[in-house]
Amino acid sequence: MSKSLNKVLCIDMDSVIVDLMSEWYGRYNRDYGDDLTVERVLRWDAKSYVKPECGEKIYEYLNEPGFFASLEPLPHAIEVMQRLSKRYDLLIVTSPPSVHAYREKEEWVSRYLPFIGRHNLIFAHRKEVIDGDLLFDDAPHNLHGFMQTGKIAVAMDYPYNRNVPCKRVSGWLEFEEKVDMFLTRSGDHV
Repeated sequence: MSKSLNKVLCIDMDSVIVDLMSEWYGRYNRDYGDDLTVERVLRWDAKSYVKPECGEKIYEYLNEPGFFASLEPLPHAIEVMQRLSKRYDLLIVTSPPSVHAYREKEEWVSRYLPFIGRHNLIFAHRKEVIDGDLLFDDAPHNLHGFMQTGKIAVAMDYPYNRNVPCKRVSGWLEFEEKVDMFLTRSGDHV
Protein backbone atom coordinates (compact mmCIF):
# COMPACT_ATOMS: atom_id res chain seq x y z
CA MET A 1 0.00 0.00 0.00
CA SER A 2 1.44 3.39 -0.94
CA LYS A 3 1.54 6.33 1.43
CA SER A 4 -1.33 8.79 1.07
CA LEU A 5 0.23 11.58 -1.05
CA ASN A 6 3.17 11.73 1.37
CA LYS A 7 1.12 13.46 4.05
CA VAL A 8 3.18 14.06 7.17
CA LEU A 9 1.67 13.47 10.59
CA CYS A 10 3.58 15.10 13.47
CA ILE A 11 2.84 13.27 16.70
CA ASP A 12 3.74 14.40 20.20
CA MET A 13 5.05 11.88 22.72
CA ASP A 14 4.06 12.98 26.23
CA SER A 15 0.38 12.29 26.98
CA VAL A 16 -0.25 11.44 23.32
CA ILE A 17 1.93 8.38 22.69
CA VAL A 18 3.10 7.75 26.26
CA ASP A 19 1.20 7.88 29.53
CA LEU A 20 3.08 10.74 31.16
CA MET A 21 0.39 11.82 33.60
CA SER A 22 -0.09 8.53 35.46
CA GLU A 23 3.58 8.37 36.41
CA TRP A 24 4.05 12.11 36.96
CA TYR A 25 0.94 12.63 39.07
CA GLY A 26 1.47 9.27 40.81
CA ARG A 27 4.87 10.35 42.07
CA TYR A 28 3.54 13.74 43.14
CA ASN A 29 0.55 12.14 44.93
CA ARG A 30 2.81 9.73 46.85
CA ASP A 31 5.24 12.48 47.87
CA TYR A 32 2.64 15.10 48.79
CA GLY A 33 -0.33 13.02 49.97
CA ASP A 34 -2.61 14.34 47.25
CA ASP A 35 -5.08 12.71 44.84
CA LEU A 36 -4.40 14.67 41.65
CA THR A 37 -5.82 13.17 38.46
CA VAL A 38 -5.77 14.39 34.87
CA GLU A 39 -9.55 14.90 35.01
CA ARG A 40 -9.06 17.58 37.69
CA VAL A 41 -6.39 19.54 35.79
CA LEU A 42 -8.00 22.46 34.01
CA ARG A 43 -4.86 24.51 33.22
CA TRP A 44 -1.57 23.74 31.52
CA ASP A 45 0.67 25.29 34.20
CA ALA A 46 1.42 22.37 36.54
CA LYS A 47 2.56 24.46 39.48
CA SER A 48 -0.87 26.15 39.58
CA TYR A 49 -2.72 22.97 40.59
CA VAL A 50 -0.35 21.26 43.01
CA LYS A 51 -0.03 21.90 46.72
CA PRO A 52 1.82 25.15 47.51
CA GLU A 53 4.63 23.27 49.25
CA CYS A 54 5.31 21.50 45.95
CA GLY A 55 5.00 24.44 43.54
CA GLU A 56 7.81 24.47 40.95
CA LYS A 57 9.17 21.18 42.33
CA ILE A 58 6.47 19.37 40.30
CA TYR A 59 8.77 19.80 37.29
CA GLU A 60 11.73 18.14 39.01
CA TYR A 61 10.20 14.70 38.44
CA LEU A 62 10.56 15.31 34.69
CA ASN A 63 14.29 15.89 35.13
CA GLU A 64 14.98 12.64 37.01
CA PRO A 65 17.14 10.11 35.16
CA GLY A 66 15.00 7.15 34.15
CA PHE A 67 11.67 8.97 34.32
CA PHE A 68 10.88 8.91 30.58
CA ALA A 69 12.40 5.47 30.05
CA SER A 70 9.80 3.94 32.37
CA LEU A 71 6.68 5.38 30.71
CA GLU A 72 4.13 3.06 29.15
CA PRO A 73 2.43 3.60 25.79
CA LEU A 74 -1.16 4.83 25.86
CA PRO A 75 -3.77 2.26 24.82
CA HIS A 76 -3.64 1.37 21.11
CA ALA A 77 -0.90 3.94 20.35
CA ILE A 78 1.63 1.45 19.02
CA GLU A 79 -0.75 -0.64 16.91
CA VAL A 80 -2.44 2.41 15.38
CA MET A 81 0.87 4.08 14.61
CA GLN A 82 2.05 0.90 12.96
CA ARG A 83 -1.01 0.91 10.68
CA LEU A 84 -0.76 4.65 10.00
CA SER A 85 2.93 4.34 9.12
CA LYS A 86 1.92 2.34 6.05
CA ARG A 87 -0.17 5.26 4.76
CA TYR A 88 1.57 8.38 6.06
CA ASP A 89 4.98 9.68 6.95
CA LEU A 90 5.07 9.85 10.75
CA LEU A 91 7.31 12.19 12.69
CA ILE A 92 7.57 12.04 16.47
CA VAL A 93 7.87 15.64 17.71
CA THR A 94 8.63 16.22 21.36
CA SER A 95 10.21 18.78 23.64
CA PRO A 96 12.30 17.09 26.31
CA PRO A 97 12.76 18.99 29.58
CA SER A 98 16.21 17.60 30.41
CA VAL A 99 19.37 16.07 28.99
CA HIS A 100 18.29 12.67 30.33
CA ALA A 101 14.99 12.94 28.49
CA TYR A 102 16.68 13.31 25.08
CA ARG A 103 18.44 9.98 25.39
CA GLU A 104 15.52 8.22 27.08
CA LYS A 105 12.99 9.37 24.50
CA GLU A 106 15.28 8.26 21.70
CA GLU A 107 15.66 4.84 23.35
CA TRP A 108 11.89 4.65 23.96
CA VAL A 109 11.16 5.24 20.27
CA SER A 110 13.77 2.63 19.27
CA ARG A 111 12.21 0.08 21.65
CA TYR A 112 8.48 0.67 21.06
CA LEU A 113 8.38 2.25 17.59
CA PRO A 114 11.18 0.58 15.57
CA PHE A 115 9.02 0.86 12.44
CA ILE A 116 9.29 4.66 12.77
CA GLY A 117 12.82 4.78 14.18
CA ARG A 118 14.98 7.42 15.81
CA HIS A 119 15.61 9.10 12.46
CA ASN A 120 11.98 10.31 12.51
CA LEU A 121 12.23 11.77 16.03
CA ILE A 122 12.41 15.57 16.16
CA PHE A 123 13.17 17.51 19.33
CA ALA A 124 11.51 20.91 19.10
CA HIS A 125 9.82 23.40 21.37
CA ARG A 126 8.40 25.33 18.41
CA LYS A 127 6.45 22.60 16.69
CA GLU A 128 4.76 25.06 14.34
CA VAL A 129 8.01 25.36 12.35
CA ILE A 130 8.01 21.66 11.48
CA ASP A 131 6.82 21.00 7.95
CA GLY A 132 3.96 18.63 8.63
CA ASP A 133 0.35 18.46 7.50
CA LEU A 134 -1.15 17.63 10.89
CA LEU A 135 -0.04 17.88 14.51
CA PHE A 136 -1.47 15.46 17.10
CA ASP A 137 -0.62 16.99 20.49
CA ASP A 138 -2.04 17.83 23.90
CA ALA A 139 -0.28 21.09 24.79
CA PRO A 140 -2.46 24.17 24.22
CA HIS A 141 0.48 26.33 23.06
CA ASN A 142 1.55 23.72 20.48
CA LEU A 143 -1.98 23.33 19.16
CA HIS A 144 -2.47 27.12 18.90
CA GLY A 145 0.93 27.61 17.24
CA PHE A 146 0.33 24.93 14.64
CA MET A 147 -3.15 26.24 13.83
CA GLN A 148 -1.77 29.77 13.36
CA THR A 149 0.27 28.44 10.43
CA GLY A 150 -2.95 27.32 8.73
CA LYS A 151 -2.19 23.66 9.33
CA ILE A 152 -4.32 21.03 11.08
CA ALA A 153 -4.05 20.53 14.83
CA VAL A 154 -5.74 17.64 16.60
CA ALA A 155 -5.87 17.56 20.39
CA MET A 156 -5.67 14.43 22.49
CA ASP A 157 -8.63 15.55 24.58
CA TYR A 158 -7.80 16.54 28.16
CA PRO A 159 -9.54 19.07 30.42
CA TYR A 160 -6.49 21.35 30.32
CA ASN A 161 -6.71 21.82 26.53
CA ARG A 162 -10.45 22.14 26.02
CA ASN A 163 -10.22 25.90 25.54
CA VAL A 164 -8.36 25.33 22.25
CA PRO A 165 -10.85 25.43 19.35
CA CYS A 166 -9.42 22.55 17.33
CA LYS A 167 -10.30 19.03 16.31
CA ARG A 168 -10.01 16.56 19.19
CA VAL A 169 -10.12 12.86 19.88
CA SER A 170 -10.38 10.81 23.06
CA GLY A 171 -7.87 8.16 22.04
CA TRP A 172 -5.87 6.44 19.35
CA LEU A 173 -8.66 4.38 17.80
CA GLU A 174 -10.75 7.52 17.30
CA PHE A 175 -7.73 9.32 15.82
CA GLU A 176 -7.22 6.47 13.35
CA GLU A 177 -10.90 6.52 12.43
CA LYS A 178 -10.94 10.29 11.79
CA VAL A 179 -7.46 11.12 10.45
CA ASP A 180 -8.45 10.93 6.77
CA MET A 181 -11.42 13.20 7.40
CA PHE A 182 -9.21 15.65 9.33
CA LEU A 183 -6.79 15.83 6.41
CA THR A 184 -9.46 16.31 3.74
CA ARG A 185 -11.67 18.73 5.69
CA SER A 186 -8.88 20.86 7.11
CA GLY A 187 -10.96 24.05 7.34
CA ASP A 188 -13.76 22.53 9.39
CA HIS A 189 -13.68 22.00 13.16
CA VAL A 190 -14.81 18.57 14.24
